[in-house]
Amino acid sequence: MRRVAKLSAACIATAALAMTATACGSTSSDNTTDSSSAGGGKGVKIGLAYDVGGRGDRSFNDSAARGADKAKTEFGGSIKELTAKSSDTPADRDQRLTDLAQAGYNPIIAVGYTYAPAVDKVSKQFPKTSFGLIDAVVPGKNVDSITFTEEQGSYLAGVAAALKTKKDHVGFIGGVDSPLIKKFEAGYVQGVKATNPKIKVDTQYLSHGSDTSGFASPDKGKQAAQGMLDNGADVVYSAAGSSGNGAIEAVSGVKGAWAIGVDSDQYQIPGLAKYKNSILTSMVKNVDVGVYDFVKSVKDGKPLTGTNTYSLEKNGVSLSTSGGFIDDIKAKLDAAKKKIVDGSVKVKTTP
Repeated sequence: MRRVAKLSAACIATAALAMTATACGSTSSDNTTDSSSAGGGKGVKIGLAYDVGGRGDRSFNDSAARGADKAKTEFGGSIKELTAKSSDTPADRDQRLTDLAQAGYNPIIAVGYTYAPAVDKVSKQFPKTSFGLIDAVVPGKNVDSITFTEEQGSYLAGVAAALKTKKDHVGFIGGVDSPLIKKFEAGYVQGVKATNPKIKVDTQYLSHGSDTSGFASPDKGKQAAQGMLDNGADVVYSAAGSSGNGAIEAVSGVKGAWAIGVDSDQYQIPGLAKYKNSILTSMVKNVDVGVYDFVKSVKDGKPLTGTNTYSLEKNGVSLSTSGGFIDDIKAKLDAAKKKIVDGSVKVKTTP
């Protein structure tokens, strides 16, 4: 843990800078990019196994991609990208990681908690390959489990929502009803209620169980947000991958309403530019920092292993300030952050 803290401190300041292969009957996005080594030697061969939505989701997967891109720019080498489908079976995920390992990619980063069983299995079959797993914990001598305190960042999003709502009515949209996304909901609701217990919070999940389509269905996100807006909410926070793009679109059509983005600073995403004046803030989850730290550790010959958690205190999660829409409540947000960091406020991880 001490080593990851040092790596993070060095990297966080720069972190903001930024298919056609078939396995077990499932079609995945297959994209390989190459460059000459920037720092001498042979560079790195990074294997990225994305969750549903893949690169271009303007949220979670894109954050992971930024970290890999930064590492490739600095160290040279190549990146191979494969993307999960909502119809994936466990065997599909096993095969995706196996294909990357057999092709000599090292490190391999599995982006999303649904890869946990596959990382547990495949990492044992390739003990000389370093595996990074985002949002879940798997023990292993060659596994870096990269986790975040989503509930802490979401608490601040809840404080912002409570301070900005004019109707004392806000909403939360979760992509998949899962323990991970419950952390976002728990923190958000706690932050809202701690600020003003009279505020009503609507909650809706887009899919459940093994159905991960809720992370890649902008139409579902738009419909859910529209329902909340019609019901009287005027701030909607989505933790739903690319489905959240639909929620942002719905909010942009209602005067005075705000969307809160997630994972990436969605105000800065070109594909969402026409909606940016409705994006109050984003709960930024610095997956790119975790990915970069892990790749760098492998490049340096000292691969990170164990569980490495990126917290609010370490700027692993934060609220974006793009657009200046939360500048007027900065003092209250800073006060809330201080209470979390000093331990006087304990943020729940379950609703």
